[in-house]
Amino acid sequence: MARKTLRLFSWNVNGLRSCAKKGFLGWLAAARPDVLGLQEVRALPDQLPGEVREPEGYRAHYLPAVRPGYSGVALLTRATPHAVTLGGLDDERFDSEGRLIIADYGDLLFYTGYFPNGGDDLSRVPFKLEF
Repeated sequence: MARKTLRLFSWNVNGLRSCAKKGFLGWLAAARPDVLGLQEVRALPDQLPGEVREPEGYRAHYLPAVRPGYSGVALLTRATPHAVTLGGLDDERFDSEGRLIIADYGDLLFYTGYFPNGGDDLSRVPFKLEF
């Protein structure tokens, strides 16, 4: 039986709006990942231009943070997953920060996650470890 190969990519974009201004769509067209997990999106989907929000040929899923301009993850996929879970940790502290999307492709679970920073003063280390 022929084996299907998927090109899986993960990228901390440090702000998708900024990344888009620096050539994100050109990179996406050249790299052509089947599945792309983005971390630190830092935008609500409606704050993104349409061609960035859902690039041609891709289905997009977003889990933004409740806090504007903070964290957030996204999944861009050309391969159709059986299911997509936004959040998935059943803990509003994590889900409200836009930290995890899980895509179920049957034989493969693809996680795009953005782990919390411990903070310069280490105050968020317990939160990070709980995540």
